[in-house]
Amino acid sequence: MRTRQAIIEQTGGPEVIQWREIELPDPGPGQVLVRHSAVGLNFIDTYHRSGLYPIDLPGTLGLEAAGTVEATGDGVTHVKVGDRVATFGPNRAAYADYQLTTEDSLFKVPEGISLEVAAAVLLKGLTTEMLAERVAPVTPGGWALVHAAAGGVGQLLVQWLVARGVRVIATAGSAEKCARALALGAEHAIDAGAGDLAAQVREITGGAGVRASYDGVGKATWEASLAATGRRGVIASFGNASGPVTGVNLGSLAAAGSLFVSRPTLFDYYREPTERAEGSAKLWSLIESGRLTVEIGQTYPLAEAAQAHRDIEGRRTTGSTLLVP
Repeated sequence: MRTRQAIIEQTGGPEVIQWREIELPDPGPGQVLVRHSAVGLNFIDTYHRSGLYPIDLPGTLGLEAAGTVEATGDGVTHVKVGDRVATFGPNRAAYADYQLTTEDSLFKVPEGISLEVAAAVLLKGLTTEMLAERVAPVTPGGWALVHAAAGGVGQLLVQWLVARGVRVIATAGSAEKCARALALGAEHAIDAGAGDLAAQVREITGGAGVRASYDGVGKATWEASLAATGRRGVIASFGNASGPVTGVNLGSLAAAGSLFVSRPTLFDYYREPTERAEGSAKLWSLIESGRLTVEIGQTYPLAEAAQAHRDIEGRRTTGSTLLVP
């Protein structure tokens, strides 16, 4: 089976993304050949491309995709030819028409959910489940701060927290994006450029601060998250859209009220089969019930992945972004 596949020979800007045609072998033991219907774009793809997260070079790109099983190797028992499946890795070869991956990396997609939605939501949705349910759960009635609330994970986090009964304060980069966060259930939305962001959060919460700050922005929002989180609260730092958070002084956590900080990685929370099954079941259930709406904000042809990288890094996207073979 021949397939197009994105590859980088060196790290750098979007221009380093190249395309090649390769011949995929037949699936070996435990392997599955998947024909992609849609590929999900995520910030982690830009980290691999730029070198922020080092990968072996030359290297392939893309973790998230959804499609149909074309062939299976010996010993594969949980999926069969024709099944609708999705993956968020760890195989990093989603920027392609076809992918050869392992059976245990695949999630079956319920019939009521399109493959496009599955590709747009799997990695971001399971990240949301990890954050809201396990890394930094907030009890109903408690306050949470969600940065970049109009982005892919941000939109899902707002909805998931609201479904749990959490009161959400959102930040976003424009009036239009703030309005989107409010429409999804946030009680307050603050312009991300506001110099007094933490002060506004403290005023909204009666001076107490939030129980949890969910921060996928990184360097630019770290100080605001620190100042906005209440005593014994949690900062869940899960992304580096503005650059990585470095040089954290542990004394600042004590001074801010004995805070906790987590820098979670999805693969550490989705290692065991039971974790994978339970987490994905929650995600599919929320989507099927209508409590979680997945916005596909923009779609690009697969070959235009470089432009998609430019747009997501330039904060010119909303919701989830798809690459379509």
